[in-house]
Amino acid sequence: MDKTQKITELLEKHRGEKHLVVLHEFPDPDAISSAFAHWLIAAEYDIEVDIVYTGKISHDQNVALVKLLGIDLIPYDENLELEHYHGVVFLDNQGTTVNGIVKALDVARVPVLMVVDHHDPQNQLNPEFSDIQKTGSTATIYAHYIEGGLLPMQKGRKEHVAIATALMHGILSDTAGLIRADMEDFHAAAYLSQFRDPDLLEQILNQSRSKHVMDIIRRALENRTVVENLTIAGIAYLRAGDRDAIPQAADFLVKEENVHTAIVYGIIKDENQEEVLTGSLRTTKLTFDPDEFIKQVFGVNPEGRFYGGGKHLAGGFSIPIGFLAGEPCEDYSELKWRVFDAQVKTRIFAKLGVQRDLLHEQHALPHKNGVTASTQQ
Repeated sequence: MDKTQKITELLEKHRGEKHLVVLHEFPDPDAISSAFAHWLIAAEYDIEVDIVYTGKISHDQNVALVKLLGIDLIPYDENLELEHYHGVVFLDNQGTTVNGIVKALDVARVPVLMVVDHHDPQNQLNPEFSDIQKTGSTATIYAHYIEGGLLPMQKGRKEHVAIATALMHGILSDTAGLIRADMEDFHAAAYLSQFRDPDLLEQILNQSRSKHVMDIIRRALENRTVVENLTIAGIAYLRAGDRDAIPQAADFLVKEENVHTAIVYGIIKDENQEEVLTGSLRTTKLTFDPDEFIKQVFGVNPEGRFYGGGKHLAGGFSIPIGFLAGEPCEDYSELKWRVFDAQVKTRIFAKLGVQRDLLHEQHALPHKNGVTASTQQ
């Protein structure tokens, strides 16, 4: 029995139910488009679907994707009555980045029905159906589901044009415009090209960068340190709504001459005053393994789970600040940032075999924008 048939039987078994689709903390085009595809497929079986996420949607392309295609995403609220759902589906993640929702669903006894992802297996969930593939994107997997007959496509139907356009964007986003695509991604893109709206896709892809993003890229440029063809930039504190500027800054810095890898990080502050040290890695070096590098540098949390990971040419990490969150005074915030900035760089330098007295260097530098700047070498 192939996977499409297994999903068909699963959805038929749960016909008429209400399901929850859980995305990772900060949904990207791959996650958003896959959820949109699942929503349309589930509707064929009279299944009502709510799509939730825990973080923010702030990248200009992601905002455009959601608005132009009319995709309904719901910010997760702890007061959400989970017991009303008959099952949950995890897309483009395996529950490891949304532990709060996983625990709440477990308490509410909502069964995990499906997990569809293209990252390495995490083995945290026990779903009825699991499809973890080494493709360039989860959107690729859903494109194959649709081509296999889960959603009979018609060129004249608006929602089918929308889903083809969204999935194409998801594939392009996660494969760097097909540069990092494999055979499955190319096949999916070729299939979707029959139905997608090229003008709408171009409109989504050509969103200009906001002033906030440009300011954060400037901060990354000013604060970068280059060691052995790797550039590292700490950009201090950011609002939760600016989180997507971190990977954009990494994308920008990795294009510098004589640099093959860029790591950009900062402390994200949300409306509840919770803080998380968040970072992104981008590389152009084919022999560089972002997943191995990040896992070796940052290690695991008290529960034994890695603080981050990666895939081909990209990665990221997220470390809760915990007890040290908050800012009783400006000096405290500045000191806290200097300590975390030094800790991140120390771990990276240790991995590279470089020794630096970072706290002493920072102490001697002038302050910029309320934080202490690093030197460029």
